[in-house]
Amino acid sequence: MPEPRTGRALRVVSGLLVAALAYAVTVQVRQDEESDYSTLRGVELVELLKSIDAANQRLGRQIDELTATRNGLQSSNQSSEEATKQARKRAAELAILAGTVAASGPGIQITVSDPQRVVDAALVLDTVEELRDAGAEVIAMNGTARIVAQTYFLDDEDGIRVSGTLVKAPYTIDVIGDAATLEEAATFRGGIVDRFTNRGAAAEVDKRGKITITALADARRPQYSRATSDE
Repeated sequence: MPEPRTGRALRVVSGLLVAALAYAVTVQVRQDEESDYSTLRGVELVELLKSIDAANQRLGRQIDELTATRNGLQSSNQSSEEATKQARKRAAELAILAGTVAASGPGIQITVSDPQRVVDAALVLDTVEELRDAGAEVIAMNGTARIVAQTYFLDDEDGIRVSGTLVKAPYTIDVIGDAATLEEAATFRGGIVDRFTNRGAAAEVDKRGKITITALADARRPQYSRATSDE
């Protein structure tokens, strides 16, 4: 993986800082070794001290500037890493919502028995909407049909079609989200369970600490829209 620009710049600046310090020390040592100050007059010594003091001040300012640049690069590098981390996190969240990756977490499992075949697409759609209102993040039926925003439901003589996937009774609805809230939404009077019961079906709700959903939604290619970067 290529080294980030900020990382390379930071190494260069650090190298310059070390080089500047090494140069200053070398110059000072050589002056101490090679110069004989015993022959200088008082005025000359004063001027020499002023020159050395000015040089030290310049070196100090350069060190301060390099240090500030280094600190700025470190901060920028950390900010860049944090932005990258957040972007990856957001991309993962969107992939889950789009149904393009598997997901796991706490939630509930609703098992629906329908021996009289009274459960239809409209009832399943109402159930899904109730679950979404209760905070469901990921929903799948019978372990094969991932339900996302663009999912549609159709009645079929053999069961119910969830977009392009046919699911048959008994139906299993796996839901990931806050388990307590989802369970309450499914079991309160007049809620999901009662709706299935009133139709002549039977529904049971099982709260679970972990549910894993591996079914993926069918990826749809846009027919009319194009990314602005392609124009």
